[in-house]
Amino acid sequence: MSTMQHVLTISCPDRPGIVAAVSAVLAAEGGNILDAQQFDDVETGRFFMRVVFEATQDAQQLKDALAVTARNFAMTLLLRPYQQNRRVVILVSKFDHCLADLLYRWRIGELAMDLVAIISNYPRDSYQHLDFGDVPFHYLPITKQTKMEQEAQIWEIIRSADVDLVVLARYMQVLSDGLTAKLSGRCINIHHSFLPGFKGARPYHQAHERGVKLIGATAHYVTSDLDEGPIIEQDVERISHRDTPETLVRKGRDIERRVLARALRLHLEDRVLPHGRRTVVFPD
Repeated sequence: MSTMQHVLTISCPDRPGIVAAVSAVLAAEGGNILDAQQFDDVETGRFFMRVVFEATQDAQQLKDALAVTARNFAMTLLLRPYQQNRRVVILVSKFDHCLADLLYRWRIGELAMDLVAIISNYPRDSYQHLDFGDVPFHYLPITKQTKMEQEAQIWEIIRSADVDLVVLARYMQVLSDGLTAKLSGRCINIHHSFLPGFKGARPYHQAHERGVKLIGATAHYVTSDLDEGPIIEQDVERISHRDTPETLVRKGRDIERRVLARALRLHLEDRVLPHGRRTVVFPD
């Protein structure tokens, strides 16, 4: 029989014997471990683990084999075929630099995902320079009066397309608590790292006026706490008095692109494990 690679992630209270127990089950099922990473958070007493292995059994057979161990150690366990792409929807508004970057990385195979839809509150001709190929594009305009109706349309697209992950690629609308709750743990946002210092319009101009020396971007999971969800990835770049507001905007776009792409790839590869208001991120 041919072998298939699987990825297994585990979170549970820490106690002796976890690694041995999991390894024993995989060995008994003929599994061959290819990569393993673990982290013991001594402050909270939680244990985290990510294992990539190959086996001839399918994912359900392996889950059944791990069931007793999972119960004994009170594990939160996720196991899936490593080559099984996640189904992704991208939401975008006027600024399309992150969208363009994700489309490019997806097309060259850097992001292992199935892009099933692009949703925007701006019409299709706002992105004439971008090639969406066969990816469905949904123009869903929004006003204060139609917000709930528009979000209902978004949710219907997500539900009907069996979407695994939603990416807010500079989608400049605040999701309602109701939609946020439905997307818990599977919605990633990107924003500049000036928050909460410089809110509202023209944040880079505000930063320039205050003489900021570092600019950056943060990618995080979306929660009902605006822009305060568990952080997945961040980056910064040093600037100087020579930078103008325009160069700050340009450099900020570059940081946002690479931070969002890294966060998305980490999620797609099951390298991000939730840990309360934080995340555990296993590097590649």
